[in-house]
Amino acid sequence: MSPETLLPIMVFVAIVAGVFGLMSMISTRNSQAEDRLERIGRPKSLMDLELSQHESRQRFAGLKNVISSLGSSMEPQSDLEKNSLRVTLANAGFRSEAAPAVFQGLRVASLALIAAPGILTAYLIYGFAPMGLMLMSMLGGVGLYLPTLILSYLKSTRQQEIFLTLPDALDLLVVCVESGLGLDAGLRKVTDEMKQHAKVICEELALANLQLQMGRPRREVLHDLGVRTGVDDVKSLAAILIQADRFGSSIAQALRVQSDSMRVRRRQLAEEKAAATAVKLIFPLVLFIFPAIFVVLVGPAAIQIQRTLLKG
Repeated sequence: MSPETLLPIMVFVAIVAGVFGLMSMISTRNSQAEDRLERIGRPKSLMDLELSQHESRQRFAGLKNVISSLGSSMEPQSDLEKNSLRVTLANAGFRSEAAPAVFQGLRVASLALIAAPGILTAYLIYGFAPMGLMLMSMLGGVGLYLPTLILSYLKSTRQQEIFLTLPDALDLLVVCVESGLGLDAGLRKVTDEMKQHAKVICEELALANLQLQMGRPRREVLHDLGVRTGVDDVKSLAAILIQADRFGSSIAQALRVQSDSMRVRRRQLAEEKAAATAVKLIFPLVLFIFPAIFVVLVGPAAIQIQRTLLKG
């Protein structure tokens, strides 16, 4: 198929996609009265928690629905795959009910915007030759799995931030509980004190405290906190608090033990990284630093040897 034949087809497909997206955004736009009623029907603390994000969500509501409709065909069918995808999205900070559909829609959009032009270019240049087929396969894989790689990066970055800020939050929570505050009040105090420099862990603790205020059992709230973050230290903290609440033991003592164990674990990780530094430095030393030193040290001697041999 020649480029002259493909160009009208591509223009027609682009126009149809643009009209479909525009009509979907217009038809799915919510009225201000409905949004106001929805916010009023929520608890006050939850309304305050989401009020700062409401305007941006309302602005992109139609686009979110369009992307969700694109990814509805790619959503996993089994409950295990759905739960696994929801947990992964929650670990990356996306807890909305429409997050799986939006993610699958982004995969479809990425495949269409990245892979389709590249595959078309490879076909026009190489055709169905082995090089063209290889480029088409590579571009299709990149377009399909690029959102997955970005999601994995966001997940690891968020978990790393939680891991680094959790010891400070736990130490402050220990001080609050040992001074006479309850667990709910301690979580609220930690959220108020650390919300400037530890936003992720404070957001999770604020959500857990909100669920406790709404009447959910403490065991379910702590279990959801561990699953939602995906950090092993948070999971172990949730398990210890659940056991302390079940058997009636001291929560302050349990928090103190967990704080000490986390401090020991962080020191062991630091020692492990320090011990691995020497091994990691071997490759840059051999590949980059040692050749330069070799040239500087052996170069003058080699020049002198060459001059001596030429004179002899």
